[in-house]
Amino acid sequence: MNHFITSEQLKTQLGKVVIFDCRFNLMNKTLGREQYRAGHIPGAYFLHLEKDLSSETGTHGGRHPLPDTEALSKKLRSAGVNQHSLIVVYDDSRMGYAARAWWLLRYFGHSQVLILDGGFTGWISAGGAIDRREPTIKNGNFKASLQADWIVNRDDILQAGPSFTLIDSRETKRYLGEEEPIDPVAGHIPGALNYFWQDATTEQGFIQSDEVQRKRWADLTGRDNLVVYCGSGVTACVNLLSLEISGVKAKLYPGSWSDWCSYLPQ
Repeated sequence: MNHFITSEQLKTQLGKVVIFDCRFNLMNKTLGREQYRAGHIPGAYFLHLEKDLSSETGTHGGRHPLPDTEALSKKLRSAGVNQHSLIVVYDDSRMGYAARAWWLLRYFGHSQVLILDGGFTGWISAGGAIDRREPTIKNGNFKASLQADWIVNRDDILQAGPSFTLIDSRETKRYLGEEEPIDPVAGHIPGALNYFWQDATTEQGFIQSDEVQRKRWADLTGRDNLVVYCGSGVTACVNLLSLEISGVKAKLYPGSWSDWCSYLPQ
């Protein structure tokens, strides 16, 4: 199944698909909204990582817990999402946030989701139009149907032990515990393997070929019980996308390292 749409293809679909701008910056949490207001793909609605694609944080559960089902469903309906709507998501961060939306929408039971290959920069480079107006509120009929078996939690990992193959999606320095710019404890879950999420895309934000994706996961092909995590369950979704392209099934640990380390001495 194709999970992408090109800028040229999207140009012909404006007004026919529901578009979500998912731009965000972890170090400047207002930047994505500011960029959206400065110019976005015509007709695009804005989804904020922490207000729409996540729920409130607590002592445990990680920095970006999965969103409240009804809250996100209401947001999607207000953009006119129906059960069979074709949705396009994009960002400007090598799919780091768009993939979170892609995974979440499918987790919510909506399979018709495409990621804009190359993101917003690719759209501009292709001569795509921009708009500063926010689209009107609509009234879709979307209803969530959660794919509960797509996720695992800390207890699941502890109980499963070595029967799970854990994939840490963070850059190597964070995986090795050499540096940790965000979470209070450095390191990784014992036994986890490191597959950096950015290796799934080019520096320009385009998806690598299917062959590259398959080579990335060649050593894990045939393994069962793959579980992917990152710092907070966001960029891990790029690896889930890469695995999907490769025909390899995997689950997400939404709390990821930020949840795991919340139980460790700090």
